[in-house]
Amino acid sequence: MSWASAIIDGLTREWGVDHPLVLGLLALALLPLLGSVFRRCPVPAIALVPSDPLSRILSAVLCLAGIAAIAALVLGLAGLHRREQSVEREGTGAHLVLLLDRSSSMDNNFADRAPTGDQESKSAAAKRLLAQFVARRPHDRIAVAAFSTSPMPVLPLTDHHEVVDAAIDAIDRPGLAFTDVGRGLALAFSSFAGDTAEASRAVLLVSDGAALIDRRVQEALRDAAARTPVHLYWLFLRSRGARGIFDVPPPGEDTPQANPERHLHLFLQSLRLPYRAFEATSPQAVAEAIAEIDRQETRPIRYLERIPRQDLAGPAFALAGILVAMLLGAKLAERRLAPASAARAAIPTDMRRAA
Repeated sequence: MSWASAIIDGLTREWGVDHPLVLGLLALALLPLLGSVFRRCPVPAIALVPSDPLSRILSAVLCLAGIAAIAALVLGLAGLHRREQSVEREGTGAHLVLLLDRSSSMDNNFADRAPTGDQESKSAAAKRLLAQFVARRPHDRIAVAAFSTSPMPVLPLTDHHEVVDAAIDAIDRPGLAFTDVGRGLALAFSSFAGDTAEASRAVLLVSDGAALIDRRVQEALRDAAARTPVHLYWLFLRSRGARGIFDVPPPGEDTPQANPERHLHLFLQSLRLPYRAFEATSPQAVAEAIAEIDRQETRPIRYLERIPRQDLAGPAFALAGILVAMLLGAKLAERRLAPASAARAAIPTDMRRAA
């Protein structure tokens, strides 16, 4: 009987009721087999009844409808439901950490001035385009972190994208003064500490500047990069007129103090990770860079899709109502016949003529 126990175990894992004791009333579903609400027509001899397959089929259907109506009503009262399930599926995506710069310079537009009219600040443009980016990637697990004077953990890795949308929606709040990108990167790498899934991992740094990274923080980042292989992207929101990270300054001016963004770029290259930097000087350039990152991170991924509990009491009551209405219609369509005329109607025509 191992197969029977396996079937029962599978059913109890997937289906459940809130009030198990009510299921004892299912015995009432046998009542239609024991009696009928329809009138019986007296016939003196069963041999006089002509063969009528349609009547037998209708009788069986009405009996089954009565059984099903009682069973559906009892299951509804018991609180029938389908349990919450986790189903493994395959798609394309990655595990991503969005590392967002929340320094006050992000509140300016790409001309490094306070936005006016219909102009977008850098943080507002990043918010809008990152929300679209997340919407195009339904299978990703995404974490959100921020940094300014200090790193700020916002959201751990999750597949609940409505929470991610809420975290992204807050990135255009007024920022602070400084840009501690080094400790922000350390926080982003640590977001993968408990991630054991076999999936592509990536960190997307969105920033409009950089600052000097302490030597000890640099060593910690090199150690984290060696232990946590990830794809690293830097979306550099460069203000118009500012030096780019790919520009080589004149001799004597190429120092971390004078060009912190360029030296952050060189440091990230030295981590020996798959790394790519994008410079953007307008919202359109930001959109193009994010679209390219979207194309890069499209590897196969296995993910668990959570199917929430589904209450079935309402559908059970609806089914019971339909079946009861059908039985009521059949009862109202029943014709009343006198016993004598019923017996005479049951006699075949040729036999009545002979009589």
